[in-house]
Amino acid sequence: MAMQGSEKSSRRGRRSTTMDGMPLNDMPWWRWRAQVRSALHMLSDPVFQRERWLVGDAGFGDVTDAVYRLVEDTWLDNWSAEKYIGTIFRDSGEAALVDLAVLRVLRIMHQVGPDAPVSAYLEHHGWPEAVQAAREAHVRLALNDGDEPEAPPRPLEVLERLTQVR
Repeated sequence: MAMQGSEKSSRRGRRSTTMDGMPLNDMPWWRWRAQVRSALHMLSDPVFQRERWLVGDAGFGDVTDAVYRLVEDTWLDNWSAEKYIGTIFRDSGEAALVDLAVLRVLRIMHQVGPDAPVSAYLEHHGWPEAVQAAREAHVRLALNDGDEPEAPPRPLEVLERLTQVR
């Protein structure tokens, strides 16, 4: 038994215990959570959208990329975030906020089309509500993970490095 305890402690010593402030062992599907959080962060920040997406800064993807990250692994375009409480989301409060953001963003995407220019999203009459819903979800998830919600969104290469399997 002493050996097992030693092995466990040495494993902890070699692995990082956080991913950008989020405990790795806190949520079983933390990589999916990181993707959802990244998407919500970008969808929730109108200044970022003007300064990065409108100018075509490839390092941050575009609206369609953010939506894809939001629903890619989770299938949140097909079912509720409630399905992932305890794996991606901590509680029903997080799940409800994410569901609302997904519904508002997807409604616009279906109306303007996934290949529409960024300006079509930003000028859509429902965009401010989608941004607000994404903002509420982003803030809740960031605070629950002990992160600063006001920090600017990170480039996609940073997200990729943070979520690599080591």
